[in-house]
Amino acid sequence: MKIGRLLLRLTVGGFFFGHGTQKLFGWFGGNGLDATADGFEALGLRPGKRNAIAAGVAEAGGGALLAAGLATPVAASVLTATMLTAIDSVHGKNGPWLSKGGYEYNVVLIAAAIALVEVGPGGMSLDAARGRERSG
Repeated sequence: MKIGRLLLRLTVGGFFFGHGTQKLFGWFGGNGLDATADGFEALGLRPGKRNAIAAGVAEAGGGALLAAGLATPVAASVLTATMLTAIDSVHGKNGPWLSKGGYEYNVVLIAAAIALVEVGPGGMSLDAARGRERSG
């Protein structure tokens, strides 16, 4: 179980980190802050730049925390809120299936984050190293 939780944290947290830095800095083939802000404005998320910064920081910061297994409940809360916003503003109207632009992937990410809170980040985490691993 220690390796499984570590792999789940690194995978989900790492991809969230990458997605957030795509928004903020254009890393990993992302569009960067200005283009993301324009996209958010087009979705009705105003002001676009402030919302783009919030989403990017939430994804990059929450992803880094989740990957490290540090403050796991906080990380999962931030990432869940971000995914719920994405469902509400972009994917919800398309139904559940990803092939039609739906929200299935967002729901899987939410479930993974919440599962890590439920079982705890595992022994190979910064929470555990600090003696502060929590679960449930």
